[in-house]
Amino acid sequence: MKKSSFGYFCFFGLVLFSLILNVYAASKYVILMDAVNIRKGAGTNYGVYTTAKLGSKYYLNSEEVIEDTSGGCSSGWYEINYNGSSGYVCSDYVKVYDEENLANDREPTTACEILLAQKGFPSSYFVPLCILQEKYPNWNFEPIKTGLDFNVVVTQESKCGKSYIETNDPNYMDTTCKSAYSSTSIWKPASYGAVKYYIDPRNFLTERYIFMFETLSYVDSLSNVYSSAVSSVIKNTSFYKYHLGIGNNLGDVINTAGKNISVSPTFIGSRILQEIGASDSLYNLYSGVYPGYEGYYNFYNYGVSDSCATTKGTTKCGLDYAKSKGWYGLEAAIQGGVESINKNYIQVGQNTRYLQKFNVSPSNPNSLYTHQYMTNIRAPYGEASTAYNSYSNAGALDASFTFSIPVYENMPAYTMLPTSPDDNIDNGATGGGSSSSTPSDLAPTSIITSAGYQYSGSYLTKVSPGTTVSALKGALEGIAGNGTVSITDESGSAISTDSLVGTGYKVVISGSTKESYTVLIYGDISGDGKINSLDLLKLQRHILKASTLSDVYLSSSDANKDGKINSLDLLVIQKDVLSVEKISQ
Repeated sequence: MKKSSFGYFCFFGLVLFSLILNVYAASKYVILMDAVNIRKGAGTNYGVYTTAKLGSKYYLNSEEVIEDTSGGCSSGWYEINYNGSSGYVCSDYVKVYDEENLANDREPTTACEILLAQKGFPSSYFVPLCILQEKYPNWNFEPIKTGLDFNVVVTQESKCGKSYIETNDPNYMDTTCKSAYSSTSIWKPASYGAVKYYIDPRNFLTERYIFMFETLSYVDSLSNVYSSAVSSVIKNTSFYKYHLGIGNNLGDVINTAGKNISVSPTFIGSRILQEIGASDSLYNLYSGVYPGYEGYYNFYNYGVSDSCATTKGTTKCGLDYAKSKGWYGLEAAIQGGVESINKNYIQVGQNTRYLQKFNVSPSNPNSLYTHQYMTNIRAPYGEASTAYNSYSNAGALDASFTFSIPVYENMPAYTMLPTSPDDNIDNGATGGGSSSSTPSDLAPTSIITSAGYQYSGSYLTKVSPGTTVSALKGALEGIAGNGTVSITDESGSAISTDSLVGTGYKVVISGSTKESYTVLIYGDISGDGKINSLDLLKLQRHILKASTLSDVYLSSSDANKDGKINSLDLLVIQKDVLSVEKISQ
């Protein structure tokens, strides 16, 4: 039987109409105006996929508002595309925008948008910056008009060996970068997609992460809070507590140094923490008591190259450098190190955390894509979180901050990191349900290393004997932001915050993922957080085969770290007990 051409026409018309609807819906998106629950159905009685961040963007599956029968969102729900599935957000907490306007650099419509356009920001910056401007009227946003093509920048910054990321996710890794690629190291060359995401400033125009664009100059209006802000950054470190114990408040010293050379003290404190760590492993560099170098300090690890440290040792390399620079006295050492960063980076145009990783400053054209302070592609992201926490703790977020934000030519409408793990966190929410903290965007491994500790497999190392539970927890949470840290004894039982952390203790860190680590303190074989005669006895009994050590306690017996358990380890522990030479953690 011959089919009717009218039937074909009707079928084709229906398909075409359906495609038009889909394209139309996909051209609309919502920007979240608060930290909002994305739910699995149109009501607060449905489960939660995740709590999305302020300023997050999601495409609408439909513009129709769905009535809420649960009573949790009186104005109804929008259905959005959440990782390929249908998600639902309360319409009270979103604004709807047209993708066409974003891609075509639409005309500004509000006073905030008009001001941003006059400064030189394209329209794709308007929404997140105006959200921040409404909440923080004293904040000032300035564009860095790089004049550089966005795709050229990404290509240059994606060159093999230029950027690394701590991951095992293949979407983040450049497996073609063979000269720098290691199958055993957690640090991998960053993929093109990862570089593209972290270079795009629009992905970080949120209340916390915009501080990667903070101009690193001294702000007079913050002079009364800088000391406390700096102290909140470094208060759980060994070097801060050591100096506080002998009458030196490093918050005040760093504040004075920053004021003298017009550099943000919070940036100085964060950079010292990054370079010297929270533990006492670099005690000789910050104590000023090492024989032959009394009164000299090196808070920035300057001069400690791999080649020098191999031949002379960390202490000699660092203190030789300090002596050559005349860093005699606490104030001279702290200010001297900052003067070097100021001269070599800030004064040549790399005056934000972002620019010290991605050098796209038009005032330094001869060093474009080079002269980076760090290879960690997430370093500006982590340092921004630390800065935000310090200002928040000091109650200073309403101050007159200036943020210098790069703008590129031929920017895409948006960028998206492939299979971002941050989008897959299932947790509680706000905006219509039970509330809980938004988790940290940092991986537990990044939190550990940024806090000055280290990890080896499931072991957490570089914890000094005598460290309290509150000190370790505080140091990790100071980096983790909204992440959480819990510490229990070896049996999993809760312990008081003033207890000493010992070998075998369990540390659970919830960041972008949730990981559990076992504390390993070399020489603390008994697990009491101290190195004493009890540890000597336990090791001696093991060597004589009177008893047997296993697991982390056996690992802690390798005090000289040569991979063997023998009388040499007894000697190393004995020297520590007699205060002749402390064990290097």
